[in-house]
Amino acid sequence: MTEQPEADVRELADIPAVEVISRAAVMLMSSAAEKLGLGDADPDNSPQRDMDEARRVITALAGLITASVEYLGPHAGPLREGLQSLQRAFRESSAVPDAPGTGPGEKYTGPVH
Repeated sequence: MTEQPEADVRELADIPAVEVISRAAVMLMSSAAEKLGLGDADPDNSPQRDMDEARRVITALAGLITASVEYLGPHAGPLREGLQSLQRAFRESSAVPDAPGTGPGEKYTGPVH
């Protein structure tokens, strides 16, 4: 007797591209928030805080969203807002803030104020 896959497991080929992109973006957003220490009551003293790693994840997120925006439909707005919130949080958390247009992902999104 062969085992049947669980009913809630989906084949990757069956998942629409917009869903794959959106899930990847949410994962990057969650990672960036953790690396900014936003999951802790005191982000400034969070043991999870790693600004270098946060910069990398936010930049990857910006590239993904910018490259995919035409396919995201109604998901584009909330994903862009989430990205901008993370970019602002990064700027506010930085000991030495980046010049406008040089923060994480800003080469893809333009300056975030």
